[in-house]
Amino acid sequence: MAFRMHGAPDEEDLRPIDPGTLRRVFATYVWPYRRRVASAAAAMVLVSVTGLLPPYLLGVAVDRCVIPGDLRGLTLLALVYVGVHLVNWLGSYYQTYTMSWVGQRAIYAMRRDLFAHYQRLHIGFFEKHPVGVLISRATNDVESMSELISSGIVYIINDALTLVGIVAIMFYLDVRLALLSMMVLPLVILLATRFRSRVMAAYREVRRQVAKMAANLQETISGMRVTQSFVREEVNRTRFDATNRDNYRANMRAAYLFSTFVPLVDLVGALGMAVVIWFGGLSVIGALRGAAGAVAGPAGAGGLTAGELIAFLTYVTRFYQPIRDLTVVYNLAQQATAAAEKIHAILDTPPGVEDRPGARDLGPVRGRIVFRDVTFAYVPGEEVLRGVSFTVEPGQRVALVGPTGAGKTSIINLLGRFYDPQEGAVLIDGQDIREVTQRSLRRQMAFVLQDTFLFSGTVADNIRFGRPAASLEECVEAAKAVGAHEFISRLPEGYDTQVGERGGNLSVGQRQLVSFARALIADPRILVLDEATSSVDAYTEVLIQRAMDRLLEGRTCIIIAHRLSTVRDADLILVIDDGRIVERGRHAELMAAGGLYRRLYELQFSSSEAGGRAPHRSGPPGPAVGGRPDREETRDPAENIAPRRGG
Repeated sequence: MAFRMHGAPDEEDLRPIDPGTLRRVFATYVWPYRRRVASAAAAMVLVSVTGLLPPYLLGVAVDRCVIPGDLRGLTLLALVYVGVHLVNWLGSYYQTYTMSWVGQRAIYAMRRDLFAHYQRLHIGFFEKHPVGVLISRATNDVESMSELISSGIVYIINDALTLVGIVAIMFYLDVRLALLSMMVLPLVILLATRFRSRVMAAYREVRRQVAKMAANLQETISGMRVTQSFVREEVNRTRFDATNRDNYRANMRAAYLFSTFVPLVDLVGALGMAVVIWFGGLSVIGALRGAAGAVAGPAGAGGLTAGELIAFLTYVTRFYQPIRDLTVVYNLAQQATAAAEKIHAILDTPPGVEDRPGARDLGPVRGRIVFRDVTFAYVPGEEVLRGVSFTVEPGQRVALVGPTGAGKTSIINLLGRFYDPQEGAVLIDGQDIREVTQRSLRRQMAFVLQDTFLFSGTVADNIRFGRPAASLEECVEAAKAVGAHEFISRLPEGYDTQVGERGGNLSVGQRQLVSFARALIADPRILVLDEATSSVDAYTEVLIQRAMDRLLEGRTCIIIAHRLSTVRDADLILVIDDGRIVERGRHAELMAAGGLYRRLYELQFSSSEAGGRAPHRSGPPGPAVGGRPDREETRDPAENIAPRRGG
């Protein structure tokens, strides 16, 4: 039986077996296949029985056929021996295949539930948990459960039945010899106990070293551009080499302990075997000489036959194998318990934002948005929006501007219902968005972000991401409308070109154009642009600006703007500072008012004149009013909508 260690790199402990945790796993994912498990259990009984017969048949063959010279009986027993092994093989095949099927179905369902739950969890959950850990939950941890279900159950039942059967047969053959062979059993149990505690400590160290190595590797790869820019390759190589060496040593320590345990058990078993050979041999010799009284061994008056001794020795040899296997299965169950607890911790995490009972679908909307006295905090007691109220009429273009940390993206997060406000309400066409299903709400919207996230697949696949049923012709029309068709046509395979992971085969500007086409083909009534043109070059920005009228036609649009030059034509500009709307109006009105908007505008353009170009990032530090950085200022494409915590 192979000894394999599973689990996420961050696991630093293997916990005691919790029957309740494993019971929940089996009740949820194995119980639906109880008939198959029952049939596999019947096959396990058959395998155990047929596995116990060969030594007994061997003894019978020696006593009743070989010594008397019964060739016919020997031939018959040989055929029976082959038949028993054939039945054993068929039973082993059936039990192994069936339990593997059950195990694979169980982990399929477990991964399906885990993935579905991931998609229901709120954005804040993913900000607290590293991506690598969440991936490990659905891979390594689930695989630990698979091995317990597929192999662990088989070994537990087979080994338990085999152990009981061997003990019963040994006592049937010779009680005193059986008791003598059991004398070394306490030593085997002691070795197994010490092995378990020491090897678990060793593997805890292995997990710690794997965690350090994985963190080092992930950081180095993610920051490769910075590494090469500052010529840190040699330093990083030395650091990784040290971590890798520590991991090697920890694994070798664990391998040493495990490789020591099995030979020690075999050595103890050899002692037991020696006892059986000595006293059993005396008994056989006495029986053969016909002098039971003079050279009587522990078997008593009758002694042992040669065939019985051979059978007994074979059973003694097999006696220690189930003990070794059950020790390993115990370790496997420990891993599975730890893995199951981590999986359940995720599955038991509430989504955060859920559809209310009886929530109705939001039908086609005109796009009137109302924020009514909204107060919101990511962390209780740390409000990032305070009493925000405004109205956006259908078809209006409204810009949100303000210094870093003001709360601009928090407003967008509430509009998309990625979070719910603690006070107040957000309404679309007069309907509180908490009273409608999230799915129907978000089908009315499209988001175009500064850092565009494209998925692996073709260009066409990414354009039709929000409407999978869209035809290639519709994809082409959408691309033409936003000025993306020209560069897509020049790609090696046009719309069938693979974009690579995160769209790495395309430039920043090209990815942004694809995201515009993706938004257009989804045909949303409400469009959110989060500084959508700040990452593109001047030529691409001209293309996007030309296509903007087409994209925004008849749609309500909310624009988060850091470059104020892009919002001068907005129907309404909301100036946000420290979670409040401090000014509102059109560009000319706000400039005339001489407030925060004008200061931001003048400072930004004075910086532009001094530096030769307008800054692409958020506003200047001068006018900012306290507060922590707003969530929207961290641009992690993997988060797509909501940025990291901060305001």
